[in-house]
Amino acid sequence: MIRRSALALALLAATPALAAPEAYVLDSSHSQIVFSYNHLGFSTTYGMFSGFEGQISFDADAPAASSVTVAFPVKTMLTGWQERFDHFMSPDFFAATDDEMVSFTSTSIEVTGDNTANIAGDLTLNGVTKPVVLAARLNQKGDHPMAGKPWMGFDATTSVLRSDFGLGMFAPYVSDEVQISISVEAMKAD
Repeated sequence: MIRRSALALALLAATPALAAPEAYVLDSSHSQIVFSYNHLGFSTTYGMFSGFEGQISFDADAPAASSVTVAFPVKTMLTGWQERFDHFMSPDFFAATDDEMVSFTSTSIEVTGDNTANIAGDLTLNGVTKPVVLAARLNQKGDHPMAGKPWMGFDATTSVLRSDFGLGMFAPYVSDEVQISISVEAMKAD
């Protein structure tokens, strides 16, 4: 009995351990979400969210087992024009409270290439939750030259229909479809 236990322990010790997923937190100072939409056919209008927080659980051995969560107050929206921001926060659109959040939680990841994946998840915006898919690319993973710790950077794109989230005022004159570009950096959690 003792010999079998010792053999089992020896085999377990000789088996290479699979790397566990690593936790990363978003670098709020280098993470942005830029959105754009067509305004009456005359121009493309842009806005941005920045300074948000989130977490990535990254499994290098099985990237499809990774996950991401992000949340931020809708009132962190930047439009470049106070009157537009005020209109977006009015009952015509968000009627946002100070604590109203936008969030994304991944539900699955489909690896599509060496550094690319489709990240499916639930986007909650204006109190409505809908599925979206982010076309994501891992830009770089390695030690940050200034911070001296492991770091990652991703870009992703998607599009949503404003009307799916109860934000369809002036559609189709102001485009219902909104293009979204995301760029984030994340540092390994302590």
